[in-house]
Amino acid sequence: MKIAIIGAGNVGGALAAGWARAGHEVILGVRNLDDSEIKALVAANKNMSAKSVSDAAKEAEVILVSVPVAAINDVAKSIGELKNKIIIDATNAVFQKPEPYAHGVEAFKALTKCEDVVKCFNSTGFENMANPKYGETAIDMFVAGSSQKGKAVAQQLAKALGFAECYDFGGDDKIALLEQFALAWINLAIMQKHGRGMAFKILKR
Repeated sequence: MKIAIIGAGNVGGALAAGWARAGHEVILGVRNLDDSEIKALVAANKNMSAKSVSDAAKEAEVILVSVPVAAINDVAKSIGELKNKIIIDATNAVFQKPEPYAHGVEAFKALTKCEDVVKCFNSTGFENMANPKYGETAIDMFVAGSSQKGKAVAQQLAKALGFAECYDFGGDDKIALLEQFALAWINLAIMQKHGRGMAFKILKR
């Protein structure tokens, strides 16, 4: 699969490296191709390259966006219309909204005309995306959105990283709930100082 990563910070970088190791072709969509950290990330991973944001989005089948909420609208406008692509929104509009939209999924649908937009890879820290194993146990990921096609791809990509399951939270009406679930992790790990080395795992009888 050809995947564009828009926003190669901690989360985007961890996902990019993981998918490149899994054999996917990863294109980092960046504003500055001469950035030393971007060059180092590309050099350290085969199956990875860096291009402009618009070029990366045009070439990829799947676009994952992991940028600050304040940048969502600008990113959406810069990648333009992407009707036949899949967008995975890894942002969290819990402290700030991409006005006038409620969250990234709504913004990307409105500004790119893409129908296959889902929320995923937003509910835990980048350390858990880089290594979703706790001993012999693999942790879980979660996805929400009304696009079944988008959710199926997100679930496939989560398992490629080593997550045990990627549970379906529901349609677009559950996007906000998944963001609040992410806030629960942020609260426990950071605000309550339990540390970032913690994760959620669904147990069933």
